[in-house]
Amino acid sequence: MTRAFLPTPIAADVLLSLIDLALRAPSAGKTQGTHFVVLTGENVSAFWSDTLPNDKRSTFRWKQLLDAPVIILPFVDPLAYVARYAETDKAATGLGEGVEVWPTPYWTVDGSFAVMSLLLAAHDAELGALFFAVFTGEQHLRTRLGVPEHMQLLGAIAIGHAVHDGEKGRSSARPRKSLDEVVHQSRW
Repeated sequence: MTRAFLPTPIAADVLLSLIDLALRAPSAGKTQGTHFVVLTGENVSAFWSDTLPNDKRSTFRWKQLLDAPVIILPFVDPLAYVARYAETDKAATGLGEGVEVWPTPYWTVDGSFAVMSLLLAAHDAELGALFFAVFTGEQHLRTRLGVPEHMQLLGAIAIGHAVHDGEKGRSSARPRKSLDEVVHQSRW
């Protein structure tokens, strides 16, 4: 994950190719309920104004994150999944009855697949990328962007050319768990 970016713009066709690859991720019932709001130029500045107020920027650790030329907001549509699973070929599942009957929110799973595919596509395109949460200002952001209320925001993705000597996150030094710690053969 990249936390320091150069402000160099990314071509629109490159961004669309990354999103096209992301949307090839698995989708339950081929519902395709993932949407991306792509912010560039002044819209990136407006995003930061909504989510990181000026008075907090002086103490913000990742100042070069704000230089990312692109912010992509992944949204998922739970109601699209309910509608899809109410269709004849999926009705027997009972999942078309409402969001609350889903034991696992596949809209979140599918959207997460798409986000990971987007991160990998950005890496393959030799771009830096960072997925992060939107902790502040989400409602103002949603209203300003005209996002329907029922859409679930998964987070935000910064994309751009990485500053290669940028500071790493505190967690980067943590060792990876071994396979023995996480793989359980035949039983826990």
